[in-house]
Amino acid sequence: MSCAVTLIGAPTDIGAGARGASMGPEALRVAGLHAALAGHGVDVVDRGNLAGPGNPWQPAVDGYRHLPEVVAWNRLVHDAVHAELVAGRMPILLGGDHCLAVGSIGAVARHCRTQGRKLRVLWLDAHADFNTSALTPSGNLHGMPVACLCGNGPRELVELGAGDGHAGPAISPKVVRQIGIRSVDPGEKRLVHEAGLEVFDMRFIDEHGMRHAMELALATLDANTHLHVSFDVDFLDPEIAPGVGTTVPGGPTYREAQLCMEMIADSGRLASLDVMELNPALDVRNKTALLAVDLIESLFGKSTLMRERG
Repeated sequence: MSCAVTLIGAPTDIGAGARGASMGPEALRVAGLHAALAGHGVDVVDRGNLAGPGNPWQPAVDGYRHLPEVVAWNRLVHDAVHAELVAGRMPILLGGDHCLAVGSIGAVARHCRTQGRKLRVLWLDAHADFNTSALTPSGNLHGMPVACLCGNGPRELVELGAGDGHAGPAISPKVVRQIGIRSVDPGEKRLVHEAGLEVFDMRFIDEHGMRHAMELALATLDANTHLHVSFDVDFLDPEIAPGVGTTVPGGPTYREAQLCMEMIADSGRLASLDVMELNPALDVRNKTALLAVDLIESLFGKSTLMRERG
């Protein structure tokens, strides 16, 4: 697969409830991400790490923890991701906690508006991340990025990607497909239904299989569709991926996760990627980072057998 990829590190756990995701970008580098992608013929540039505010580790204020710092980090991410898209490169954001998806997906949505392209977001996660300050007692913003992107959150985050004069939320819930979900708060569940998010939770995957879930999630993509994958490492079953702050049992197995990634690769539409919530402080000998790199390779064409790609 011949393409130009840029790695962007965002070393912060500013939106999380546990410390350690700030070390995620380095763990992915130590696990050999650059060399793995280069081995698949990818032109890889590593821009290093963004430098944002430190984590003050304070309680929530008006329902949000660290909102000014979260906004600052997301602005940095937005500008970095948008610059790579404008340059014709595929940004891979190395998180960092998942609140940063507000900046990355906001930048992708802005680019799609400018280019007249359609957007599809695959949200691979154990959590729907559709919480609001009224629903979450913690105020941790890594539980709110999808809600913020869809217009339900603090104004500073909802309007973050309005750099092109766009008014309103960054995306419509209709562009999102959530896969692997298995932990949703009761009030959050109601909001997800009201918003009309398309969710392929673990019950669906258990009943119908990962293949069918991915066929539906990737349906109607065409040459004018920008496919963004936001991959929270807690999407994976904690038996194979312990290095996350919010483990939820019962996630996809190794083979289910590989199939998910291989089918995304087969679509030929992947145009931007987040790799989020890797927490080396909770990992075992960098096992989770190595698995994440393995799965990212599959997004770029590695498969178990030699297959003809259509």
